[in-house]
Amino acid sequence: MSDLQDLYQSIILDHNRRPRNYGALDEATSRAEGRNPLCGDEVAVELKVEHDAIADVRFTASGCAVSRAAASIMTQAVKGKSVTEAGHLFSQFHDLVTGKLKPTPDEARKLGEMAAFSGVARFPVRVKCASMPWHTLQAALRKEPPAP
Repeated sequence: MSDLQDLYQSIILDHNRRPRNYGALDEATSRAEGRNPLCGDEVAVELKVEHDAIADVRFTASGCAVSRAAASIMTQAVKGKSVTEAGHLFSQFHDLVTGKLKPTPDEARKLGEMAAFSGVARFPVRVKCASMPWHTLQAALRKEPPAP
């Protein structure tokens, strides 16, 4: 395994063991729940949106390391961003995990910890695990149930 793959694996394991922004959000303005019926992963995303910006975001989850880490990294990436910026990050992440985006080293630096999921495209069964929290975030922003 390359040094970069080792780093990415350690980032995912760290976010699984010590998830950031984990727990209920008091005064949430929006909430959505997502579930992956193939493996049983579940996530709830709660948002506090003020003036078209994500003032706060928290999640709770049960499931695999990939889905929990993706939710943790997602909350860090979107906190403080506008709803439009969060939508752009969703598109980047989705392209990353589906293999449409193969980041250069400079692009990977800009993606930050989201780049840790660049190898997910090689494991199609894991794409849903990684993207489900992001789809749930989108549903919370739209205030409607996430797509199955």
